[in-house]
Amino acid sequence: MLHINDLTYRIGGRDILTEASAHIPKGHKVGVVGRNGAGKSTLFKLIMGELSGDGGSIRCARRARMGMLAQEAPGGSQTLLDNVLEADTERTALLAEADSATAPDRIGEIHQRLLDIEAHAAPARAAAILAGLGFDEAAQVRPLSEFSGGWRMRVALAAILFAAPDLLLLDEPTNYLDLEGTLWLEDFLRRYPHTVLLVSHDRDLLNNAVTAILHVDRGGLTLYRGGYDTFEETRRERQLQQERLRQRQEAARSHMQAYVDRFRYQANKARQAQSRLKALARMQPIAEAVADPSVNFRFPEPDELRSPMISVDRASVGYDEGVPILSGMDIRIDAKDRIALLGRNGNGKTTLAKLIEGRLAPMTGEIRRSSKLRTGFFAQHQIEDLHPQDTPVAHLQRLLPDLKEPALRARLGTFGLIQDRAETAVRFLSGGERARLVLALITAKAPHLLILDEPTNHLDVDARQALVQALNDFPGAVLLISHDRHLLELTTDRLWLVADGKVTPWEGDIDDYRRMAVRNETPKDENQASEKDRRATRRANAQARQRLAPLRKIVKAAEQKMTRLQADQERIAKALADPALYQDTPDKLADLNQQRAQTDKAIAKAEAAWLAAEETLEAAQA
Repeated sequence: MLHINDLTYRIGGRDILTEASAHIPKGHKVGVVGRNGAGKSTLFKLIMGELSGDGGSIRCARRARMGMLAQEAPGGSQTLLDNVLEADTERTALLAEADSATAPDRIGEIHQRLLDIEAHAAPARAAAILAGLGFDEAAQVRPLSEFSGGWRMRVALAAILFAAPDLLLLDEPTNYLDLEGTLWLEDFLRRYPHTVLLVSHDRDLLNNAVTAILHVDRGGLTLYRGGYDTFEETRRERQLQQERLRQRQEAARSHMQAYVDRFRYQANKARQAQSRLKALARMQPIAEAVADPSVNFRFPEPDELRSPMISVDRASVGYDEGVPILSGMDIRIDAKDRIALLGRNGNGKTTLAKLIEGRLAPMTGEIRRSSKLRTGFFAQHQIEDLHPQDTPVAHLQRLLPDLKEPALRARLGTFGLIQDRAETAVRFLSGGERARLVLALITAKAPHLLILDEPTNHLDVDARQALVQALNDFPGAVLLISHDRHLLELTTDRLWLVADGKVTPWEGDIDDYRRMAVRNETPKDENQASEKDRRATRRANAQARQRLAPLRKIVKAAEQKMTRLQADQERIAKALADPALYQDTPDKLADLNQQRAQTDKAIAKAEAAWLAAEETLEAAQA
């Protein structure tokens, strides 16, 4: 389908691709991965002919139709459905010609071709794609001008999927999708009958929707079979092999150099020494596999805060007087909570985040916050609101005026903005680097609660994994909105469903939610179960969640008790570590030792209860 041969492309004298080659067979679904700035989007533009290479060639199968997701949102008074239907240019042209054609033979050819391409079914297919991406029937007949840029980008995605080109190029298609839309797209791409090249940093999408990975790295292209996890494992093994080869080569070089240094001036050994010098010159050095120091995050640790940090009682919230988006909310956030918000875009997840952060006041009810609470709020618009002429150091200095430049640079370094990147004007930073800067700014004052609304849209896979590690190391609370299932699964332990104007606990896990979302949102076809079967499945799932809910509460209570006891244990240990205690206060020392013994015994008992509760829950889920 696609042949890339010795492709070279330069920008400003810098090689982006250097004699890169790859061959993509027909019908393959290929994930294109690489660090931010590696050249993934440039490769797509070269394939589409928008850029010309400085060497090599790109060949596509003869008569193959290519299509790439538009980078600009469509607009105007046209309805969403009409905009998507127009993406099938052949159908649109045939329908227009059918209205004006007069020759009987040509009319017959037009109608036969319309039958061949199933033009009659096109509106239903377009509507199904729009529905999968979150547009109901009423939204599909509204004009594009009534929707925000993010929603119109979904229409652009729907249009290219409807056009169904032989070679489909998608560059970060999930950036404008919620979790439900991402799940639908994953299922759609699995069933797509043609070739796909997909630039994405969504690990689950790359594991479930593609059959190969094309790695763009250091100007080269390497194709790996399998999904992202297989690629990562294979690449790691290759790096280990490369490092072993490098070490053996270095040993050989050292041995040869030692021979040359010793014998090059001795007449009877000079020829052999010269021979070894030539061998050293011919030896191609193997690059050392080093970790990229820019791939890291570390959030500053806040001081301790008692729970609850925030409690919301019978509250409603919205933007227009008397028109609440969410109502009847009774929720609380404790000091170490890790909460993910589930629900379609437009259901109120961001509105809830703004209420918790304090940007919105409740219309009714009450919200109480700890007087010492500090929050850090990450929102997509903050990346666009950065001052383009200023450097990251200048941005951070406005928040922390007492810190000297070395300390500011060190703080930025904990978010991967190292060396010259800390002194580079924002307008020259990549999207991923700007996202890192925003994370550094919102955590500058060591917040107790991180509220992150789609923090990974501009981060590559390695940076996302670094964010996972940083969130797991962060001792405060986290409220997370994301379509990245990998991030949600590894960093959160409580799920709230935001839907139908309510906020309710989701008792299942992300996989349960995925099954529910896919079952409800996948367009109907002949192979789907009957509505009766689906109702029975939903009822069984609901009964299972209801049955497991008390057990989950017992497990949660046991975990909280363990946490409290461990905190008491740490407090007693700190007190016992004070040297003054052993000089003047023998009564207090005896009391603390007694407390320590009681706490140790209580922890052992609580741990046994917690393990028993976990085993009971696991047995009930089996």
